[in-house]
Amino acid sequence: MFGLSYWFLPLFAGCCWLGTLLAMLGTWLAQGSPHYAWQDADQSITYISDIGASNFGYPLFIAGSAVTVVVFDIAFISERWLRHKGRLAHNYNKTEKILSVFAIVFAIIGAAGLVFLTIFNTKKYPQVHDAMLVVFIAGYIISAIFICAEYQRLGIHFRQHRILRISFWIKLTFIFIELALAIAFGVLQYQQHYNKSAILEWIISLIYICYVWSFIIDFLPAVHTKHKEDRFLPPHRREDDEMAMNTQAAGNMTGGPVYSNGGYQRGETDSYGSQQPVAQRGLYNPPQSGVVAPSRNF
Repeated sequence: MFGLSYWFLPLFAGCCWLGTLLAMLGTWLAQGSPHYAWQDADQSITYISDIGASNFGYPLFIAGSAVTVVVFDIAFISERWLRHKGRLAHNYNKTEKILSVFAIVFAIIGAAGLVFLTIFNTKKYPQVHDAMLVVFIAGYIISAIFICAEYQRLGIHFRQHRILRISFWIKLTFIFIELALAIAFGVLQYQQHYNKSAILEWIISLIYICYVWSFIIDFLPAVHTKHKEDRFLPPHRREDDEMAMNTQAAGNMTGGPVYSNGGYQRGETDSYGSQQPVAQRGLYNPPQSGVVAPSRNF
């Protein structure tokens, strides 16, 4: 049904992150669930970062994280480019474009945070590692806020595109869940409930995968817009509509029909309002019973 297209980017990024987590957890279990020296003495559930600081987990954690965030950032940039080219619904105004750019910037910041926390592992650089963890989580949450703001505005102007509303609610749900879990994670760590906070860390990482995969539905329309004739047309703006309405209401100097392109887009079900005769809007009453009215021009 859907050919290979840009939706593969978030799919691959999510699968790469999931594969990294499963490989790390599986190897740790296969080794007999060892207790590392840099863990708390009473800790029985290991953090992802604890495994990532081990000899086998360190290169795997760095490689998997780097590939994941690089591909995911490419997906963010691709979404902006596809909207610009009409492969996805165009942004209605500059505000939406600015929101999209901010979403990309904070996604890159979050990506850098994830890569740096893998490099500065919790074994040798615990303070730097914790700081980069905050950057990672905050970066993607703020990025999601800007994405939601953009999609909310797009949904107002393009109510016929249900996919925008679906994507908006998915990403908004991610924001609330991840924010709540991040706060709980920090509180539990501060109170030294390491086993509970370790469980939350795994949950946060898995929900992040769902967030990455949510971008798959955003790219689905691009499958059918490869050819220029199938692409989305630029939206008509309010000032264009007002100009057309004013022109039509005023009529022309001779009382004849008025033609203006207004805000017409291909595929709309509305009538060609700019091509309606003036007579149909009450500015001119046609003769009744076959009686020809005298010309107004003489």
